[in-house]
Amino acid sequence: MKKRHRELVKHLTMREIKARYKQSFLGLWWIILNPFFQMIILSLVFSQVLRFENLGVAYPIFLFAGLLPWIFFETTLTHATSILETNSSIIKQVYFPREILVLSVLIAKGFDFVMAASLFFVSLIFFNVPFTWFMLWTIVIFAVQFLLTYGIALLLASLNLLYRDIQFLFALVIKLWFYLTPVIYPIEAIPEKWRLIFQLNPMSGIISSYRQVTLFGSAPDYYSLLVGFLSAFVIFSFSFFIFKELEKIFADVV
Repeated sequence: MKKRHRELVKHLTMREIKARYKQSFLGLWWIILNPFFQMIILSLVFSQVLRFENLGVAYPIFLFAGLLPWIFFETTLTHATSILETNSSIIKQVYFPREILVLSVLIAKGFDFVMAASLFFVSLIFFNVPFTWFMLWTIVIFAVQFLLTYGIALLLASLNLLYRDIQFLFALVIKLWFYLTPVIYPIEAIPEKWRLIFQLNPMSGIISSYRQVTLFGSAPDYYSLLVGFLSAFVIFSFSFFIFKELEKIFADVV
């Protein structure tokens, strides 16, 4: 990436971060409070309704470990879907690689993820979860998730510019995707005959890997992580190709 493009990514990312919390009473504290209150509410509901047993850790921290990466995934895709439409004036006036707009959303949301993760690691102390070197695997797992999210975001952003109802369709799909991903439940809660199908969902392996390295002090399941990486690589490659092909007509349809 050229230096002027790196500067543009930096500018757009900072604009994304500042714009969300401008004239907000709590400002950047919402980054932490949003996942924290979601964790509290979902813990109260599902700990009483589903009552998962033998998790190995307290349910709130188990939920938190799955909720944080999911929030990054969902909010990034939701925002990125309309990012080209939102920046239509820039697209018409100046040429630059349009994927930079999508990338700036990912980096801004990644900043949110890191900030919220600080509360998660403080929570580990509260729930007496020991810190281990295996937690360094979170960097690798996040890289896989970042690639997967970037790929899907590129595809959604480009298609939404052509068909504006993509954003509404995605709003329905992401809700279903949430319940098909082990965010509020362990993958072991899925009947054995259906488990393979759930494991083909790349977010299942990613979230399970986060839990494995942060909560249970061991290396991630290499098979699940490999499936996640291969899925992310294929999706990104396909989406980037489609994005660059459609980029030629972006200025005509915005």
